[in-house]
Amino acid sequence: MADTQYKTFSDFYAFYLTEHSNQTARRLHFVGSSLALACLLFALFKMLWWYLPLALVLGYGFAWVGHFFYEKNRPATFRHPFYSFVGDWRMWWEMLSGKLAF
Repeated sequence: MADTQYKTFSDFYAFYLTEHSNQTARRLHFVGSSLALACLLFALFKMLWWYLPLALVLGYGFAWVGHFFYEKNRPATFRHPFYSFVGDWRMWWEMLSGKLAF
């Protein structure tokens, strides 16, 4: 499944969720994405551009800790960067809205 080329985002997202089955890893993704979003918004409103790289470090850092230490898998970002980025935000929204368990 690692080298699969997905025809649609829906196909990829089903796989993406299997790669994020560990609750702690999912929570780390949520925290990292939330912190990254906060940094992005702060950078834009305050025009403090050095917060942009911090957003990347926080967003990916928390997610990768979840993958390497809890999921024990390789992040989908390495194989499918665009779909993975979109999947992360969809998962974040579904957790925020209660559709997916936090």
